[in-house]
Amino acid sequence: MSLIINNIEKIVSLTPEEKELFLSKTEIQHYKSKSILLNSGEICKCSYFVNSGILRSFNINDNIVEHVLNFACEGWWMGDMYSLISQKPGNLFIEVIEDAEVVLLSKENQELLYTEIPKLERFFRILTENSLVANQERLMDNLSLSAEERFDKFNKRYGNLSHKIPQKQIASYIGVTPEFFSKMKAKLLRK
Repeated sequence: MSLIINNIEKIVSLTPEEKELFLSKTEIQHYKSKSILLNSGEICKCSYFVNSGILRSFNINDNIVEHVLNFACEGWWMGDMYSLISQKPGNLFIEVIEDAEVVLLSKENQELLYTEIPKLERFFRILTENSLVANQERLMDNLSLSAEERFDKFNKRYGNLSHKIPQKQIASYIGVTPEFFSKMKAKLLRK
C-alpha cells in the first residue's frame, strides 16, 4: 500500500494516523486480464488506483467502434470522471488489459475522508485538475497533430507500455485505424 501513499504524498503530507485512516477506507482487489471493472451505463462508484497491471477506459460508438480514452499503469488513477462526480450513469467501460492489483476508493469513503482529512480534498482537486489539463491537451493534439506526432506523444506519456498494449488499442487511442497504424509504424521503423 505504500505506492498509493507515496502517490498522495507527492502532493500532501499525511501523518501516520491519517495514512492508517486512509488505507482503512480502501479495498484491494485482484483482477485477471479482460475483466471489466465498469460497464457503460453503470454509475461509477469508486476511483481505481493501479498497484500493478494495466487498465484502459474506452467507449463504443453506435457503429460498434471502440474509442480508447486512457490507459492507467502502476501508480496511476482511473475512473469515469463524469459518472463518479455526477453519480449518473456513465458511458465508459474500464477494462483490465494486464492482470492487475487495484486499490478501490468508493465515492462515499472519499467524501468521508474529505471531512476526516481535509488535505485529501486538495489532493483530489489537484488530481482532477491535472486530468482536466491532460484531457484538454489530448483534445487539442487530436485536432492539430499528425498521427505520427500523436503516437510520439503517446510514447512519451506511457513509456514502455506500447509493448504491452495491443496495437489496435494504441491505434484507437491516437485516433487511427489499426491498418493505418500498422503502415505508419512500418514507415517509422524504416526511418
